[in-house]
This record gives sequence, C-alpha cells and structure tokens, in this order.
Amino acid sequence: MTATNLLKKQHQEVKSLFRRVQKTEDTEARHDLRKEIINNLTVHAKIEEEIFYPAVRGIGTEKAKDLVLEAYEEHHADEEEKDMFPLAQKLGEAQLEAVGERMAARVEAFTGQAAEPAGRGRRR
Repeated sequence: MTATNLLKKQHQEVKSLFRRVQKTEDTEARHDLRKEIINNLTVHAKIEEEIFYPAVRGIGTEKAKDLVLEAYEEHHADEEEKDMFPLAQKLGEAQLEAVGERMAARVEAFTGQAAEPAGRGRRR
C-alpha cells in the first residue's frame, strides 16, 4: 500500500468513527468510539510527522517545504479555532486561564522562551 493510500484509508476510518459517535446514544459506546478516534488520530499524526512529512519535505522544493508546513498548521489551527475553542469556553475564564498558564509554562520549557499571548505583548 502506498503512503498516500494508507493516509487516505485512515482519514476515511476516522470520519466513519465520527459518524458513528454522532449516531450512537449509548454513553459507554460513545466513550469507546472516542477512545478509538483518539488512538487512531495519535497513530496517524505520528506516522505523518515522523515519516510522511519528512519524506515529502525531502523532495527539496520550496513548494514541498511550504506544503509540509501548511499541513502541520492545518491539522490543528482551523479545527481547533472553529470547533474546540468555542466548546472550551464552557470551562470558564478561571479554568481557561489556569490551563493557559500551564501551557505557557510548557512552551517555555520546550523553547526556553516565554509564550506570547495572541494580540498582546510578551508576558513577564
């Protein structure tokens, strides 16, 4: 199986699982399906990021390099901002702030630099 066929197959499988979650009313079954989705997406992201993206980037053209960068961004930003961010508001301002502080600390641990909140200057 080619890399692209494998990735397409995984995309279809995850979409199918999402449809099943939407149709399932049983709480335990929904929970199990969500776990399966998380596992599938984790494996999918790892093989893309560890094997497929570097292979495509290795083509060496600017277009290949740009497309790989776009793929990294698209996997996360659009869906998060459209669907997950509005849902996250249910956490409430205090919990969102606490989670944000934990995330900023991890950014700093990974990069050695303080994370800058969107639309504001650097936090101290």
